[in-house]
Amino acid sequence: MSLNRDTANSSSTVNRPADLAHNQAAWDRMANNSHTLTRPVSDEEMRRPLKTIDPAGWLTGGIDGWNVLCLAAGGGRHGPLYTAAGGKVTVVDLSGAMLERDRYVAQQRGLDLRTIQTSMDQLDMLADGEFDLVIHPVSTCYLPNVAKVFTEVARVTRAGGLYISQHKQPINLQASLTTSAGQYSIQHAYYDTTPVPRATEPSKLREPGTREFAHSWASLLGGICQSGFAIEDVTEPMHAKSDAPIGSFHHRCHFIPPYIRLKARRNACVRRSNLVLG
Repeated sequence: MSLNRDTANSSSTVNRPADLAHNQAAWDRMANNSHTLTRPVSDEEMRRPLKTIDPAGWLTGGIDGWNVLCLAAGGGRHGPLYTAAGGKVTVVDLSGAMLERDRYVAQQRGLDLRTIQTSMDQLDMLADGEFDLVIHPVSTCYLPNVAKVFTEVARVTRAGGLYISQHKQPINLQASLTTSAGQYSIQHAYYDTTPVPRATEPSKLREPGTREFAHSWASLLGGICQSGFAIEDVTEPMHAKSDAPIGSFHHRCHFIPPYIRLKARRNACVRRSNLVLG
Protein backbone atom coordinates (compact mmCIF):
# COMPACT_ATOMS: atom_id res chain seq x y z
CA MET A 1 0.00 0.00 0.00
CA SER A 2 1.44 3.34 -1.01
CA LEU A 3 -0.59 5.58 1.29
CA ASN A 4 1.20 7.30 4.14
CA ARG A 5 0.62 6.02 7.67
CA ASP A 6 -1.91 8.68 8.66
CA THR A 7 -4.11 8.18 5.60
CA ALA A 8 -3.79 4.42 5.50
CA ASN A 9 -4.89 4.03 9.11
CA SER A 10 -7.57 6.72 9.28
CA SER A 11 -10.46 4.43 8.42
CA SER A 12 -9.26 0.86 8.68
CA THR A 13 -8.29 0.99 12.35
CA VAL A 14 -11.25 2.92 13.78
CA ASN A 15 -13.61 0.33 15.20
CA ARG A 16 -15.78 1.97 17.85
CA PRO A 17 -17.43 -1.23 19.20
CA ALA A 18 -14.08 -2.97 19.55
CA ASP A 19 -12.50 0.09 21.16
CA LEU A 20 -15.37 0.40 23.64
CA ALA A 21 -15.20 -3.28 24.56
CA HIS A 22 -11.43 -3.09 24.97
CA ASN A 23 -11.54 -0.06 27.27
CA GLN A 24 -14.52 -1.32 29.24
CA ALA A 25 -12.61 -4.51 30.04
CA ALA A 26 -9.50 -2.52 30.94
CA TRP A 27 -11.34 -0.28 33.40
CA ASP A 28 -13.19 -3.25 34.88
CA ARG A 29 -9.80 -4.85 35.58
CA MET A 30 -8.44 -1.64 37.05
CA ALA A 31 -11.42 -1.34 39.39
CA ASN A 32 -11.25 -4.99 40.42
CA ASN A 33 -7.50 -4.62 41.07
CA SER A 34 -8.00 -1.37 43.05
CA HIS A 35 -5.81 0.70 40.73
CA THR A 36 -4.99 4.13 42.18
CA LEU A 37 -7.33 5.82 39.68
CA THR A 38 -10.26 3.76 40.96
CA ARG A 39 -9.85 4.55 44.65
CA PRO A 40 -13.01 6.02 46.22
CA VAL A 41 -13.20 9.48 47.74
CA SER A 42 -11.47 9.95 51.09
CA ASP A 43 -13.01 11.10 54.37
CA GLU A 44 -10.96 14.30 54.25
CA GLU A 45 -12.21 15.16 50.75
CA MET A 46 -15.80 14.51 51.79
CA ARG A 47 -15.45 16.99 54.65
CA ARG A 48 -14.84 19.77 52.09
CA PRO A 49 -16.52 18.54 48.91
CA LEU A 50 -16.96 21.88 47.11
CA LYS A 51 -13.34 22.89 47.70
CA THR A 52 -12.21 19.48 46.46
CA ILE A 53 -14.20 19.59 43.22
CA ASP A 54 -13.66 23.28 42.44
CA PRO A 55 -9.99 24.26 42.91
CA ALA A 56 -10.28 26.97 40.22
CA GLY A 57 -13.29 28.66 41.84
CA TRP A 58 -15.56 28.11 38.85
CA LEU A 59 -18.54 27.12 41.00
CA THR A 60 -18.68 30.16 43.27
CA GLY A 61 -21.95 30.06 45.17
CA GLY A 62 -22.12 26.29 45.16
CA ILE A 63 -24.25 23.73 43.34
CA ASP A 64 -26.99 23.12 45.89
CA GLY A 65 -30.01 21.66 44.11
CA TRP A 66 -28.29 21.49 40.71
CA ASN A 67 -28.84 18.54 38.41
CA VAL A 68 -25.30 17.26 37.81
CA LEU A 69 -24.06 14.73 35.27
CA CYS A 70 -20.73 13.11 36.11
CA LEU A 71 -19.81 11.83 32.66
CA ALA A 72 -17.41 8.89 32.24
CA ALA A 73 -16.76 9.46 35.93
CA GLY A 74 -17.38 6.22 37.81
CA GLY A 75 -15.12 4.98 40.58
CA GLY A 76 -16.71 6.24 43.79
CA ARG A 77 -15.13 9.69 43.74
CA HIS A 78 -16.79 12.32 41.54
CA GLY A 79 -20.38 11.20 42.08
CA PRO A 80 -20.19 11.15 45.88
CA LEU A 81 -18.30 14.46 45.99
CA TYR A 82 -20.79 16.33 43.82
CA THR A 83 -23.66 14.78 45.77
CA ALA A 84 -22.12 15.84 49.08
CA ALA A 85 -21.69 19.35 47.64
CA GLY A 86 -25.47 19.55 47.13
CA GLY A 87 -25.97 18.25 43.60
CA LYS A 88 -28.59 15.82 42.35
CA VAL A 89 -26.15 13.51 40.64
CA THR A 90 -26.23 11.05 37.76
CA VAL A 91 -23.03 9.10 37.14
CA VAL A 92 -22.43 7.67 33.66
CA ASP A 93 -19.62 5.24 32.95
CA LEU A 94 -18.82 2.47 30.49
CA SER A 95 -17.42 0.22 33.22
CA GLY A 96 -19.86 -1.66 35.41
CA ALA A 97 -17.14 -2.26 37.99
CA MET A 98 -16.47 1.47 38.26
CA LEU A 99 -20.18 2.20 38.76
CA GLU A 100 -20.35 -0.48 41.43
CA ARG A 101 -17.85 1.57 43.40
CA ASP A 102 -20.18 4.58 43.22
CA ARG A 103 -23.09 2.50 44.46
CA TYR A 104 -20.99 1.09 47.29
CA VAL A 105 -19.75 4.51 48.43
CA ALA A 106 -23.26 5.97 48.17
CA GLN A 107 -24.65 3.17 50.33
CA GLN A 108 -21.85 3.46 52.90
CA ARG A 109 -22.20 7.23 53.18
CA GLY A 110 -25.98 7.49 52.89
CA LEU A 111 -25.93 9.35 49.57
CA ASP A 112 -28.56 9.32 46.84
CA LEU A 113 -27.21 9.18 43.31
CA ARG A 114 -28.17 7.56 40.00
CA THR A 115 -25.83 5.38 37.96
CA ILE A 116 -26.11 4.54 34.25
CA GLN A 117 -23.81 2.23 32.31
CA THR A 118 -23.27 3.56 28.80
CA SER A 119 -20.64 5.17 26.60
CA MET A 120 -20.00 8.90 27.02
CA ASP A 121 -21.21 9.51 23.46
CA GLN A 122 -24.45 7.53 23.81
CA LEU A 123 -26.78 9.43 26.15
CA ASP A 124 -30.16 8.68 24.57
CA MET A 125 -31.66 7.80 27.96
CA LEU A 126 -31.11 11.36 29.23
CA ALA A 127 -33.48 14.21 28.47
CA ASP A 128 -32.75 17.40 26.55
CA GLY A 129 -31.62 20.19 28.87
CA GLU A 130 -31.72 17.89 31.89
CA PHE A 131 -28.54 19.11 33.59
CA ASP A 132 -27.29 22.35 35.07
CA LEU A 133 -23.71 21.05 35.16
CA VAL A 134 -21.82 18.34 33.31
CA ILE A 135 -18.50 17.35 34.88
CA HIS A 136 -16.26 15.31 32.58
CA PRO A 137 -12.89 14.11 33.92
CA VAL A 138 -10.14 12.84 31.59
CA SER A 139 -11.70 10.26 29.26
CA THR A 140 -12.11 11.63 25.72
CA CYS A 141 -8.83 9.87 24.90
CA TYR A 142 -10.65 6.51 25.03
CA LEU A 143 -12.78 7.19 21.95
CA PRO A 144 -11.48 7.37 18.37
CA ASN A 145 -13.88 10.25 17.60
CA VAL A 146 -15.17 12.83 20.08
CA ALA A 147 -17.60 14.86 17.95
CA LYS A 148 -20.70 13.06 19.20
CA VAL A 149 -19.57 13.35 22.82
CA PHE A 150 -19.81 17.12 22.64
CA THR A 151 -23.10 17.23 20.74
CA GLU A 152 -24.62 14.86 23.30
CA VAL A 153 -23.31 16.95 26.19
CA ALA A 154 -24.77 20.06 24.57
CA ARG A 155 -28.12 18.34 24.13
CA VAL A 156 -28.46 17.31 27.79
CA THR A 157 -27.20 20.64 29.20
CA ARG A 158 -29.70 23.43 29.77
CA ALA A 159 -29.16 26.86 28.22
CA GLY A 160 -26.73 28.69 30.46
CA GLY A 161 -25.55 25.46 32.06
CA LEU A 162 -21.89 24.60 32.57
CA TYR A 163 -19.67 21.94 31.05
CA ILE A 164 -16.41 21.42 32.95
CA SER A 165 -14.10 18.95 31.28
CA GLN A 166 -10.50 17.80 31.48
CA HIS A 167 -8.53 16.21 28.64
CA LYS A 168 -5.11 14.80 27.89
CA GLN A 169 -3.27 17.33 25.74
CA PRO A 170 -2.34 16.01 22.28
CA ILE A 171 1.39 16.31 22.92
CA ASN A 172 1.02 14.25 26.09
CA LEU A 173 -0.20 11.32 24.01
CA GLN A 174 2.21 11.91 21.14
CA ALA A 175 5.40 11.98 23.19
CA SER A 176 7.47 9.13 24.57
CA LEU A 177 7.03 8.28 28.23
CA THR A 178 10.75 7.83 28.83
CA THR A 179 13.86 9.73 27.75
CA SER A 180 16.69 8.87 25.44
CA ALA A 181 19.87 10.81 26.22
CA GLY A 182 17.71 13.00 28.47
CA GLN A 183 15.26 13.89 25.72
CA TYR A 184 11.63 12.95 25.04
CA SER A 185 10.68 12.09 21.47
CA ILE A 186 7.53 12.35 19.37
CA GLN A 187 6.31 8.81 18.68
CA HIS A 188 2.85 9.51 17.32
CA ALA A 189 1.89 11.89 14.50
CA TYR A 190 -0.50 14.71 15.37
CA TYR A 191 -3.01 13.65 12.70
CA ASP A 192 -2.63 9.91 13.24
CA THR A 193 -6.06 8.49 14.10
CA THR A 194 -4.76 5.11 15.25
CA PRO A 195 -4.28 4.32 18.96
CA VAL A 196 -1.16 5.78 20.54
CA PRO A 197 1.72 3.44 21.48
CA ARG A 198 1.06 1.46 24.63
CA ALA A 199 3.18 1.89 27.73
CA THR A 200 5.72 -0.89 28.19
CA GLU A 201 5.93 -0.29 31.93
CA PRO A 202 3.69 1.30 34.59
CA SER A 203 3.17 5.03 34.12
CA LYS A 204 1.00 7.71 35.70
CA LEU A 205 0.40 9.00 32.18
CA ARG A 206 -1.05 5.79 30.71
CA GLU A 207 -3.88 3.76 32.20
CA PRO A 208 -2.85 0.07 32.04
CA GLY A 209 -4.34 -1.96 29.21
CA THR A 210 -6.40 0.89 27.75
CA ARG A 211 -6.55 1.93 24.11
CA GLU A 212 -6.04 5.70 23.79
CA PHE A 213 -6.37 8.19 20.96
CA ALA A 214 -4.75 11.61 20.58
CA HIS A 215 -7.26 14.27 19.49
CA SER A 216 -6.34 17.52 17.78
CA TRP A 217 -7.05 20.90 19.35
CA ALA A 218 -9.59 21.49 16.58
CA SER A 219 -11.43 18.33 17.63
CA LEU A 220 -11.37 19.24 21.33
CA LEU A 221 -11.74 23.02 21.49
CA GLY A 222 -13.50 23.37 18.15
CA GLY A 223 -15.77 20.44 18.90
CA ILE A 224 -16.90 21.96 22.19
CA CYS A 225 -17.56 25.38 20.62
CA GLN A 226 -19.29 24.00 17.52
CA SER A 227 -21.61 21.84 19.63
CA GLY A 228 -23.06 24.88 21.36
CA PHE A 229 -20.73 26.02 24.14
CA ALA A 230 -18.66 29.12 24.73
CA ILE A 231 -15.37 28.42 26.51
CA GLU A 232 -15.04 30.85 29.42
CA ASP A 233 -11.85 29.75 31.13
CA VAL A 234 -8.90 27.39 30.76
CA THR A 235 -6.45 25.99 33.29
CA GLU A 236 -3.60 23.50 33.04
CA PRO A 237 -3.27 21.36 36.19
CA MET A 238 0.30 21.79 37.42
CA HIS A 239 2.37 18.65 37.89
CA ALA A 240 5.74 20.00 36.71
CA LYS A 241 8.87 20.03 38.86
CA SER A 242 12.02 21.36 37.21
CA ASP A 243 14.30 19.56 39.67
CA ALA A 244 12.56 16.17 39.44
CA PRO A 245 14.64 13.15 38.40
CA ILE A 246 15.05 12.84 34.62
CA GLY A 247 12.37 10.62 33.13
CA SER A 248 10.05 10.85 36.15
CA PHE A 249 6.39 11.86 35.95
CA HIS A 250 7.08 15.37 37.29
CA HIS A 251 10.13 15.83 35.05
CA ARG A 252 8.14 14.92 31.94
CA CYS A 253 5.34 17.28 32.96
CA HIS A 254 7.91 20.11 33.16
CA PHE A 255 8.53 19.69 29.42
CA ILE A 256 5.24 18.23 28.20
CA PRO A 257 1.95 19.59 29.60
CA PRO A 258 -0.23 16.59 30.49
CA TYR A 259 -3.76 17.97 30.88
CA ILE A 260 -6.06 20.87 30.11
CA ARG A 261 -9.21 21.77 32.06
CA LEU A 262 -11.98 23.78 30.41
CA LYS A 263 -14.98 25.72 31.66
CA ALA A 264 -17.66 26.16 28.99
CA ARG A 265 -21.18 27.58 29.10
CA ARG A 266 -24.09 26.33 27.01
CA ASN A 267 -25.38 28.90 24.54
CA ALA A 268 -29.05 29.75 24.60
CA CYS A 269 -29.62 28.49 21.06
CA VAL A 270 -27.59 26.34 18.71
CA ARG A 271 -28.36 25.92 15.02
CA ARG A 272 -26.76 23.03 13.14
CA SER A 273 -28.23 22.49 9.66
CA ASN A 274 -31.97 21.92 10.29
CA LEU A 275 -31.49 21.04 13.96
CA VAL A 276 -32.28 23.67 16.55
CA LEU A 277 -31.23 23.17 20.16
CA GLY A 278 -32.33 25.69 22.72
